[in-house]
Amino acid sequence: MDKTYKSELLRLFLFERLPEPLTAASSHLQIFDNYIENTRLRIRSMRSPETREWTFVLQKLLQVGEDLSRRNIAEICLDDAEHNAFEIFEGRKIKQNERVVSNEVRKNRYFYELNKKEIELDIYLGDLWGLNIARVIFENEQEAESFTAPPFTILEITNNLFFAGANLVGKTLADVREQLA
Repeated sequence: MDKTYKSELLRLFLFERLPEPLTAASSHLQIFDNYIENTRLRIRSMRSPETREWTFVLQKLLQVGEDLSRRNIAEICLDDAEHNAFEIFEGRKIKQNERVVSNEVRKNRYFYELNKKEIELDIYLGDLWGLNIARVIFENEQEAESFTAPPFTILEITNNLFFAGANLVGKTLADVREQLA
């Protein structure tokens, strides 16, 4: 069996605002995902505003079948020198649907606990400002199926391919609204 990746079982939900007691000033991570064109690879750079420390990871995302709630992720943590070798892929301009866009998707990730379950709350930045996605990871299928959507969420989007990370490259909040219409 190939153990070079970790498996995730997740559900995704849209939400309008951070649930109390969280605020924009609450502890969070700044995430910069740079997708390498025509691959399943991304460079994820994470910064803690509190400590100002950076973490760099090269990730390969592997979809498991048609169900978007299941995926495998292969990861390699990068030191500064290794990250420098991949910097050429960060903030690149790529052509997409007759437009030139950045390959980077930026978000702030907050952490919230509800009924002993950690929920990751992503507030998207830049052209996607206004898109907020709650992400819940589960240990098994039974746990995922029995999970009740958090009361602050408005719509489950787990199996909507539009909201997969790489598909958000070059999108705007207007594109999100059009998708949901």
